[in-house]
Amino acid sequence: MDGTGVTDLPWLMYADWLGTFVFALSGATMAVRNRFDIFGIMVLSFVAASFGGITRDVLLGDHPPVALQNWHYIAISCVAGLIGFFRHRWIEHFRNPVRILDAAGLALFVVVGTEKALAYDITPVPAMILGMLSGIGGGIVRDMLANEVPFVFRSELYAVAALVGAGIVVAGKYLHTPGDWHLVVAALTVFGLRYMAIRRGWSLPSAQ
Repeated sequence: MDGTGVTDLPWLMYADWLGTFVFALSGATMAVRNRFDIFGIMVLSFVAASFGGITRDVLLGDHPPVALQNWHYIAISCVAGLIGFFRHRWIEHFRNPVRILDAAGLALFVVVGTEKALAYDITPVPAMILGMLSGIGGGIVRDMLANEVPFVFRSELYAVAALVGAGIVVAGKYLHTPGDWHLVVAALTVFGLRYMAIRRGWSLPSAQ
């Protein structure tokens, strides 16, 4: 069994590590913006990268959660935290760096989380919810610890983008899509929706 808990698709472990890195880097960048000390940056990096996956694993009954039993996740989060601390000026050259990194992490974690839920024989709708939770959980706690309103509670497409991506993974699984192309399509869809929400202001109706 690989780092995600999925046996038949070991490459998902690397996608999970990449998602961990980009989410941790988003947490580190937000922590630097809020003038956290280096310990606070490390904590926010790990929380942003791992909280969604930990919650998913607890609900699936995968104890202890993968992020706590595999040293790679803590190490990746620490490396991202150090990069955010020492190279934050370079990262800030990108347009909306936290949000773009968050979009990439969301896309990867939704795919990994949904695929893992399906591997545990979870039915489609709960699998979609767990996939969405894998993607949005870390970002919610990251924003709350940084004293900001989480993206998921704003009008921008966020949880909906995650749910759409999770739905594509589930549909591909049950339609027996050749290869793993449905996973790639799901990740690109989530990232694309989030990117357009950031650049074009795509959003859901909000209360006036």
